[in-house]
Amino acid sequence: MTGSAAGKVLRDRDAGLYLVAVVATGFGTSAMWLTSGIWVKSLTGSDSLAALAVFAMWLPSLAGPALGALADRMRRKPLLIGANLAMAGLLTTLLAIDSAGRIWILFAVLVLYGASGVVMDAAESALVAHTVDTRLLGDLNGLRMTAAEGTKLLAPLAGAGLYARFGGGAVALLDAASFALAAGVCALLRVNEPARPPRTGRRDGPAAGIRQVWASPVLRPLVLTGSVTMLCAGLNGAALYAVVDDRLGHSPTYAGVLYTAQGAGSLTIGLLAGPLLRRLPERVFTAAGTGLFAVAVGVRALPYDTVALAASAAVGAGLPCVLIAAMAAVQRETPDAVLGRTAAAANSLMMVPNAVALALGAGLIAVLDIRVLLPLTGAVGLLTAAWLVTDRRGRAPAAPTGPVPSSTET
Repeated sequence: MTGSAAGKVLRDRDAGLYLVAVVATGFGTSAMWLTSGIWVKSLTGSDSLAALAVFAMWLPSLAGPALGALADRMRRKPLLIGANLAMAGLLTTLLAIDSAGRIWILFAVLVLYGASGVVMDAAESALVAHTVDTRLLGDLNGLRMTAAEGTKLLAPLAGAGLYARFGGGAVALLDAASFALAAGVCALLRVNEPARPPRTGRRDGPAAGIRQVWASPVLRPLVLTGSVTMLCAGLNGAALYAVVDDRLGHSPTYAGVLYTAQGAGSLTIGLLAGPLLRRLPERVFTAAGTGLFAVAVGVRALPYDTVALAASAAVGAGLPCVLIAAMAAVQRETPDAVLGRTAAAANSLMMVPNAVALALGAGLIAVLDIRVLLPLTGAVGLLTAAWLVTDRRGRAPAAPTGPVPSSTET
């Protein structure tokens, strides 16, 4: 069944093209994400400005519901093509950066980069809802996770190597080429979209996505669980170098080994998510992933390399579960007219706590021993998982378990 369902997704022409676009943009984005901080540090010598480079890409997520409205106001395929081409052109402006005095160009581009990412994520989430049968949405989102995480294993190293040899402009051109390729792939999609409905009033504005999430007895608990889990993930991420140095006694570069183990866990769950979501209730799947993540975070306080590697792999396997389940539920439960805004709102509600916790965690590790911080963080995750499976309000009916149809909706 596993191979059959994943095979149906991969054999679907449009689903396959969508995953190719994910790999293309994911590779360029992962390379640029690492390089931007190195570039700023090299030109300015400032650690704070280097950290702000990553923050600049994240900042537009705060406006996710408003940006997601574009995916409900415009036809999504042309929007994706246009956004990818716009980013390809915009990235070429980074070739003008040759001194610290022009580093503002990079920050401006990174903010626009983050904004386009929010818009494209919303448009993609809405578009794929018309690509495969609803019973395959878990498989498609799992494969998307596998594709995205797979690029993170190679792209940062490629970006760092390219920067070391040719400078930041070369990485910008690589990223621009990835967006141009994605635009071409999106142009080949054959998805029949419904016409965009006219705006009907105040309740049809950007906040409609948040209202849709909060009013849904299916979406609300999943997104709330995602918010708390990603908050815990931010605290866990902030403690990474303290774990590497204080508990394991390694140099900072050992963090790359732990990241690789985490990526391997994410790749694995991406392949298994679809079959598991068909066999388990959605909340059970999500709670199991959150619980696995929470336990892994707690045991990272132990000073053993084998435990740290296993915990990193478990974090990588457990953390994506709530994201995959929540997005599949958004695509399944949301009317098309507000799907873009709802997807963007759900993403913002889950991802903003992660960024906040990264900043909060940076302060906490200075005053609180990670042997206390990490177990406490894990305990919060376990309580969240327990709440999700014991709260019986608004449970959705069980997902269909019959055979997946051979044809897909387009």
